[in-house]
Amino acid sequence: MAAFKPALIVVDFQEDFCPPNGSLAVQGGRDIADSVNALLSLPFVLKIATKDWHPPSHVSFAANHDGKQPFTDYITITNPANSNETYETRLWPVHCVQGTPGAELVPELEAGKVDKIIEKGQDDRVEMYSPFYDPFQEPRGCDSGLAGTLKDAGVTDVYVVGLAADYCVLNCAVDAAKEGFETFIVDEGTRAVDPEGWPKVRQGLEGKGVKVVSMESAAVQRLMTAF
Repeated sequence: MAAFKPALIVVDFQEDFCPPNGSLAVQGGRDIADSVNALLSLPFVLKIATKDWHPPSHVSFAANHDGKQPFTDYITITNPANSNETYETRLWPVHCVQGTPGAELVPELEAGKVDKIIEKGQDDRVEMYSPFYDPFQEPRGCDSGLAGTLKDAGVTDVYVVGLAADYCVLNCAVDAAKEGFETFIVDEGTRAVDPEGWPKVRQGLEGKGVKVVSMESAAVQRLMTAF
């Protein structure tokens, strides 16, 4: 049996995603701090935090599209290297602009326990929810190298928390499962942009190789006894 070597990914626990002042504040977003910090105190092989780190010209900002509104409008994004490959994306308020206070990790996060920070969403032409890579395939434009970092460390299992459950956390977890890791989202450590839709989204995750578990689950309790 392969050794159990888990990693923790804390996704985008940043000021702009948290009340009371975040431009894209997720309801209850700041309330995940205790659960996230409790996990950071456990002996993961690798602890990674991610940050949206957008230029002001980013394609996901409704303000950069005439007549478009955040949350309600969508646009089509085209692969800069292949005009035949496109996807639809929701538009957002301006958020997590590079070097601004809103892009900073929240002070409640025990960031000193994090081994590595990955900044994503830096190409203004592409929406990148996942910290692994963008949604394009032929060819892929943005690859953070996260998969290689985890594999080089011998990671077997990936636990994901952060914001938001139905966007960046979801895409992070799905890509981790695609890369062959046993993958878990810890429910107390995340919140959704659209909380009323989260139960339905959760139901679809099992088919993508992702388990949503609680802090009291066997999957989390294993972390406390495995070392």
